[in-house]
Amino acid sequence: MNYSTQQLAEITGSKLIGDGELLVKNIDFDSRNIYSPANTAFLAINTSKNSGEKYIHSAIEKGIKIIISEHQVPEIENITWILVENSVQFIQKLAKYHLSQYSLKTVGITGSNGKTIVKEWLYQSLFNDYKTVKSPKSFNSQIGLPLSLLQIGKCDEIGIFEVGISKPGEMATMEDIFSPEIGVLTHIGAAHASNFVDEEQLIEEKLKLFKNAKIIIFNGDNELVYRKINEVYSSKRLISYGLQDHNSLFIKNDWTDRSSSLEIQYFEEEFLLTAHQRDEATLSNALCIIAILKEFNFETPQIIDKINTLKAIEMRLESVNGVRNNLIINDSYNLDLDSLKIAYQFIKEYNKPKKTLILTDFVEGKDSEQLYHEVAELTNQQHFSKIFLIGEEIAQYEKLFTAETYTFDNTNKLTESQQLNQIENELILLKGARKFEIEKVKNHLELQKHDTVLEVNLNAILHNINIHKGLLKPETKMMAMVKAYSYGLGGYEIAEFLQHHHIDYLGVAYADEGVDLRKNGITTPIMVMNPEQHSYNIIIDYNLEPEIYSFRVLELFNQQLIQKGIQKKYPIHIKLETGMHRLGFKKDELDDLIEKLKTMNVKVESVFSHLSSSDVPDGEDYTLEQIEIFTKNSEYLIKGLQYQPIRHILNTSGIVSYADYQFDMVRIGIGMVGISSNPAIKRQLKNAVTFKTVISQISHVKKGESVGYNRKYQPEKDTQIATIPVGYADGIPRLIGNKVGNIGIHKRLFPIVGNVCMDMMMVDIEDTPAKEGDEVIIFNSNPSLEEFAYYCHTIPYEVLTSISRRVKRIYIKD
Repeated sequence: MNYSTQQLAEITGSKLIGDGELLVKNIDFDSRNIYSPANTAFLAINTSKNSGEKYIHSAIEKGIKIIISEHQVPEIENITWILVENSVQFIQKLAKYHLSQYSLKTVGITGSNGKTIVKEWLYQSLFNDYKTVKSPKSFNSQIGLPLSLLQIGKCDEIGIFEVGISKPGEMATMEDIFSPEIGVLTHIGAAHASNFVDEEQLIEEKLKLFKNAKIIIFNGDNELVYRKINEVYSSKRLISYGLQDHNSLFIKNDWTDRSSSLEIQYFEEEFLLTAHQRDEATLSNALCIIAILKEFNFETPQIIDKINTLKAIEMRLESVNGVRNNLIINDSYNLDLDSLKIAYQFIKEYNKPKKTLILTDFVEGKDSEQLYHEVAELTNQQHFSKIFLIGEEIAQYEKLFTAETYTFDNTNKLTESQQLNQIENELILLKGARKFEIEKVKNHLELQKHDTVLEVNLNAILHNINIHKGLLKPETKMMAMVKAYSYGLGGYEIAEFLQHHHIDYLGVAYADEGVDLRKNGITTPIMVMNPEQHSYNIIIDYNLEPEIYSFRVLELFNQQLIQKGIQKKYPIHIKLETGMHRLGFKKDELDDLIEKLKTMNVKVESVFSHLSSSDVPDGEDYTLEQIEIFTKNSEYLIKGLQYQPIRHILNTSGIVSYADYQFDMVRIGIGMVGISSNPAIKRQLKNAVTFKTVISQISHVKKGESVGYNRKYQPEKDTQIATIPVGYADGIPRLIGNKVGNIGIHKRLFPIVGNVCMDMMMVDIEDTPAKEGDEVIIFNSNPSLEEFAYYCHTIPYEVLTSISRRVKRIYIKD
């Protein structure tokens, strides 16, 4: 994309105020992720839930000089404005025009699952033969698709773009913007299906994308999909693929038999294909690629070579704590210009003021000189303190980088140089192509090196928060509970992520937790739920906001305010007792409370209470009684105060079941992880936590031999026992040994046998073809966190908070 501000206004029928000669190469709609203000315009997108215009000041603070919005902010000077009627329609009009200026061949991919994998694999298969452009990440929405189309350049020959929808009516808009020549329909599943009447309506909506397509390639294993496409588009060239033999492209032999190659049939042609990974999703996606490559007239031997060289798509960034108080951001799964931009956006979320970059040669297959000039230009705008370049190619462009830069031929030479040992208190971004084995650098730098990890998916946490926000009014605030080390997930790492995504409040149990967050750069308001008497001093010093639940606490805290000479009205939160009988002021105490508050130098920031039974089916009557008491007592208190504090009583389950009583704010806790007592909501949430390790050793144990302490397990037949390096010191309770609990290996559940040890436990894996070093799932989806909690005779809260600090936490973003 390369337009002047005048051209943008003319193309979209918008009003220009300011300089019409400014060049725009990039449009950003998220002020948090602006990685380069040069030639970038900020698009303030307004939706029913939020207004992007709230973040215009933030974008300008980051150096943006061009704002595209529906309204002008009068007091802002020296900014060029493009005023539009509708911000979403603006980007869609621009993308439609931009696409019309080029004659490249287009592939449009839609479906429920597999879109991004198929897009990335197709790109891998084509980029050496054609100049190819694709959607970055999974940009496929009403906004994401237009932004993807704006990447098309004059040299591009093929464009591969994902198209996603979440509700009826959206695909017609998408097809008007982008009408692909080759249409691809991947697997149809449950994703977004909740917004459609039934599966048939979902399929009919997806098929609208192919109205003008010449060829449609689709997964024909779904009988309804197969029938509908043949009904609606019988006049087009239709190619179905799948694991069933009625498809145009399918596998003839038993694909689960790993001893033989796959026998592929494509219409009348037959050929063999080696496949090491043989799950249904992988094979279906590979068949899809074969079908598309056939339409590009590749010969079968070429296609086989391309399929055999496909790389796994790991679309994630992970962060781990490093030695010398460094933070390691590992993005060593793929390397192209898109993923580099995404990584630069990602590191904006962290508060580390100093940053180091480790970057390898690219393997994009594009003009090297142009590519590395663009890489250097982007990189220089990130203000890294040091840059380490690995590879003979990128080293030739060392002088383009303005930071202190070092070059190395390979990864080993970097780690052997001792240069990395000089870095302290920095964020270190690892960005490399797979062949350079950047994981070695991560291993060299990370603080904990155990095979046992708790993996926290930050995207899933955000998704789960947004699902709950969808049940609320747009103006309702949300407090995220990050007490108890963020429910065992980690302290400031979770809070930092939530702050970046504009959470309104954070809740901690004790002052020490809040102090730790403040020391790590958290500026979001923090409420302390249990302010101990000795902690009042640091509460004030670190601008924390205490819960006040009794006259004793109120008097003691006020005395501390007086002693420290605090002049401003200090924020506090009043807890009301409504029936849980734990903490809080009762109805008959409110008059005295009002009088005392009027004499003190405090401001009641919020009035709140706790629900005791909102997550149980028979708790409705008592919950509604609590809410009624809270309503009356909080109204009485507020009338006496003569100003309006925030009111909140709903917890995670309350948000789902009692949203009519959301008041001004709600509190989310376990819902962030993906737990809900409501089955309909539970289906929409994503699992955010994976506790996993590896098999240390496999022993062949004969019938009658004993396993573990006290000889508690003696198998009834010859078997295999896997020793797992995790025990009760890691948070695995002893009570789940002796076949009470199970863990997952190769997607099967196996019983924990014998007594759980401090650092190990044993699992009877029978005759499964597992090997030492294979991954073991303690909980994720099989078994789930809820299932694991059931083994432990407890609740998910206790499971998470019991996981030892010695278990390494890894934070990932998909």
